Amino acid sequence: MTEPLKHECGIVMIRLLKPLEYYQKKYGSWQYGLNKLYLLMEKQHNRGQEGAGLAVVKLDSPPGSEFIFRERATGSSAISEIFANVYQNFEKVPADKLNDPEYASLNLPFAGELFLGHLRYSTTGKSGLSYVHPFLRRNNWRSRNITLAGNFNMTNVDELFQDLLEEGQHPRNFADTFVLLESLGHGLDREVQFQYDKLSKEKGLKGNALNDAIAENLDVHFMLSKASAHWDGGFTIGGLIGCGDGFVYRDPWGIRPAFYYHDDEIVVVASERPVIQTALNRDVEDIKELQPGQAIIIKKNGAIQFSQIQEPKKNIAPCSFERIYFSRGSDADIYKERKELGKLLLPQILKAIDSDIRNTVFSFIPNTAEVAFFGMTEAFNKHMNDVKLRKITQKGSSINEEELERILSMRVRTEKVVIKDIKLRTFIAQDSGRDDLAAHVYDITYDSVKPYEDNLVVIDDSIVRGTTLKQSIIKMLDRAHPKKIIVVSSSPQIRYPDCYGIDMSRMSEFAAFRAAIELLKERGMESLVDDVYKKSVAQKNKPKEEIINYVKEIYAPFTDEDISVKMAEMLTPPGTKAEVELVFQSIENLHKACPKNNGDWYFSGNYPTPGGNRMVNTAFINYVEGIERR
Repeated sequence: MTEPLKHECGIVMIRLLKPLEYYQKKYGSWQYGLNKLYLLMEKQHNRGQEGAGLAVVKLDSPPGSEFIFRERATGSSAISEIFANVYQNFEKVPADKLNDPEYASLNLPFAGELFLGHLRYSTTGKSGLSYVHPFLRRNNWRSRNITLAGNFNMTNVDELFQDLLEEGQHPRNFADTFVLLESLGHGLDREVQFQYDKLSKEKGLKGNALNDAIAENLDVHFMLSKASAHWDGGFTIGGLIGCGDGFVYRDPWGIRPAFYYHDDEIVVVASERPVIQTALNRDVEDIKELQPGQAIIIKKNGAIQFSQIQEPKKNIAPCSFERIYFSRGSDADIYKERKELGKLLLPQILKAIDSDIRNTVFSFIPNTAEVAFFGMTEAFNKHMNDVKLRKITQKGSSINEEELERILSMRVRTEKVVIKDIKLRTFIAQDSGRDDLAAHVYDITYDSVKPYEDNLVVIDDSIVRGTTLKQSIIKMLDRAHPKKIIVVSSSPQIRYPDCYGIDMSRMSEFAAFRAAIELLKERGMESLVDDVYKKSVAQKNKPKEEIINYVKEIYAPFTDEDISVKMAEMLTPPGTKAEVELVFQSIENLHKACPKNNGDWYFSGNYPTPGGNRMVNTAFINYVEGIERR
């Protein structure tokens, strides 16, 4: 992607199912859990580079000693920083004690059995250490402590906030993370109080016996189902409870991803499948996906439960952007899907180059479009083989050696035309200076294109704002003097804002939307904008379940090709000599390539949750009123 998007975060939860002595003996270190946490977080570094945090819970720390430990940091090097701070606690410990798991468990911080890691990208504009997960809710009762980390965006924070007020609470922050923490914390308080009353009155338990009994009987399912009854959004949320229970819970629409593995030594849950495969050296079939509305719950005694917290919704919609761009391409299925996205573009590209493969060079925009490029070239190689076979068959036995050699020499010409040169720092304050720097992030391989003869096809995984295309990519490609530049997107036109964790929230950001507005102006249909605005305002205060996405009407008068042509016109820099065309994946082919991830609201406007329609309604009203905010 030429303009990297901030997007949903990454989480890791680990539960060691054996005593620390076991890992010291088998793996040579009781720090086995910490080491695996580090590896799993580093392997998901792509999911968040604004901050990172971890939390550790000890199962059997005696009264008077700490049992929850947390470390957080901001910045792109946050993972290294938090683990450096953790391991710094062990530097001055004598070797004999450091290698003694019993001593470590009793005396050293972070020597625990439950681990929760988080990588953060802010999609709401809020930053700083106070917004870095895991969040921690403290209490003097072990079972009332909870630390929380998640990959989520809620669309109805105002409603959830009001629920807390009606319960008599006084939340200190309006952000969804704080609201969810207090919501879960309140559910936990109620469950602990219920167990306390029951066990102390009916069985007369006190002290440690009472605490142990509460932990044993704690109903995490009840806590999660009670707290999440009205949640609207995409989420995968992990939590550690002070008594030793842990959980990861996925939203009932299946929007955000979660994968898990467990054996008799360890339970691991992460946002991506291949990171678990790599960290634990497991085969793809060993890693399972948490189902929509399902939670994996690990009790203090190590018992693993799979609990259906909320029933899966009818309109299950796993995020397709996970497959196109966000998740690591090393996942076996994602790799195949990205190749298929490239293959399915063959007919449209053939049309754009007028089937002139001989005079066309194929390339890609680094680095995430590379796999789609492989799929595209595979499709063209197969097409070329079919062409060769047809020509040879037509000639039959009359073909001579020269003709045969000419036919067999026909090939698909691929080059690495585009180079991502360096990551330039925008230390220059003036906008003009920053634009000049941005124009040089990418560079070109010279002499890879025959000037004024070749078409140049360059594939990207998506086009959102189009800013980099206009300021850098097309200018740079034009320096190679191709006859025609075809920029291909392996995803459809992005037309609508996301509200489930991707930083695409303003209508004015989308090149497709700007193109539609320009077309309305050109065709004397500007009144449609006012009509949609009035409809949107009229339903502004309705319950989210009653709101309709009228923004679809902005695009309704135009074909996909109309929008593509106008986008190409708007994104072509002045002075460009080559003809420029944009080619987009169809939504139909997106679903063919990624059949299990049909969440396409940013392309289609079909939001899976009621809160999605409310968010797009608000985004359009903000656009018309000139309000530039998320």
